[in-house]
Amino acid sequence: MSHRYFTDRIEGSRAFLTGEEAAHLARVLRAAPGDAVTLCDGAGTDYAAQVVRAAPDEVELAIISSAPSVSEPPLAVTLFVGMPKGDKLEWIIQKSTELGAAEICPFTSRFCIAKPKNEQVKLTRWNRIAREAAKQSGRGRVPAVGGAVSFDALCERIPDYDLALFCYERGGEALAPGTPLHSRLEKARSVAIITGAEGGFSEEEAAQAKAAGATLLGLGPRILRCETAPLAALCAVMTLTGNLS
Repeated sequence: MSHRYFTDRIEGSRAFLTGEEAAHLARVLRAAPGDAVTLCDGAGTDYAAQVVRAAPDEVELAIISSAPSVSEPPLAVTLFVGMPKGDKLEWIIQKSTELGAAEICPFTSRFCIAKPKNEQVKLTRWNRIAREAAKQSGRGRVPAVGGAVSFDALCERIPDYDLALFCYERGGEALAPGTPLHSRLEKARSVAIITGAEGGFSEEEAAQAKAAGATLLGLGPRILRCETAPLAALCAVMTLTGNLS
């Protein structure tokens, strides 16, 4: 059975695993020379490899072949998520990674209840969750998870995307087959999805995002929880662009 590991140490025809990845392969799976392993460089390339030497502190592998990862969508989606309470963000990171998000960026806004605390510790954990979810779901990339930014900083990034969707509880354009927004989505290569925390957005924030270039988006007649909205929007975007078919 071929197992999948991420590594940033690919040196010519050799690759190396260290840390937890090496320990898992050497101790838990008891890897032996000749065992097949799938490696990912985290940037969209998969490598077929065989174990050459396995030790708990380092595993050396021979690269047999390489190819672009077939699991990566051509559309780069960044989720901007209003800081939620508790561990909801961890769940959002895990599931959005499985669905193909390229980046997850939490932010603070006027009605956010939660405030960033022990952020460096949390950031390490968030990125570990993304890495584990990418590995489990067969991704060729590990989504980047950044520290919380301000709403103003978020708005400054909106022009960087081909399309920015601001999910607003007071409604907006519809995202459905045949709509003008769907036509714009089909032409996009980078998309930002912006969803709020438990308190939602103020009218002033919606206006600020729109002025920065975002499109106000409605997500139907029901009010979705802050942990549901980003995943619902991401599923809609991936489905309408053929990335969940």
